[in-house]
Amino acid sequence: MIISGLDECGRGSLAGPLVGAIATINTDINEFIELLGTPLRDSKKLTKIQRNKIYVQKDRLPISYAIESISVSEINEKGISWANTEVFNRLFSKINSEKYLVDGNIKFQNNHVESVIKGDNIHPVIMLASVIAKVYRDSLMEELHTEYPQYNWQNNSGYGSKSHQEALLEFGPTPYHRTLFIRNFIKQN
Repeated sequence: MIISGLDECGRGSLAGPLVGAIATINTDINEFIELLGTPLRDSKKLTKIQRNKIYVQKDRLPISYAIESISVSEINEKGISWANTEVFNRLFSKINSEKYLVDGNIKFQNNHVESVIKGDNIHPVIMLASVIAKVYRDSLMEELHTEYPQYNWQNNSGYGSKSHQEALLEFGPTPYHRTLFIRNFIKQN
């Protein structure tokens, strides 16, 4: 049975796109882990070095994968809940699988999709998707950091770190900020 895992990165961020990834491991899981040469876990439980080691070799590994982004303008227009579901719906069409395991608790009208709470701690295909989505999104935020260094996106990836919050209060939002998220943030301060 062909099983693909899906995960997203950036849902709770104040800035930047929502990024999702789908991954299928096309070999025995033990053989795959051996090929990696680094642990495979949820991306948040790996170091940046470990995540990057997996990411840079993704095109040489026996996997299929795809990446999809939901832009800030789409998030601002339609909301993060819509964006979270939409990123997965777009990814389903990128890889043909018999079963899709999605990290989280989203309900889909597709019998081939199973949402798995904390799936990025259980299923290697979701772990792999988690790593791919995180490294891709982090690199996007590092690029945006060069345009807006005062927000420290190279270190906080657009999340609400103290330095990011202070920069928002001092400099205001950029076109890469999520309007509803920062409106709620600014109201609290």
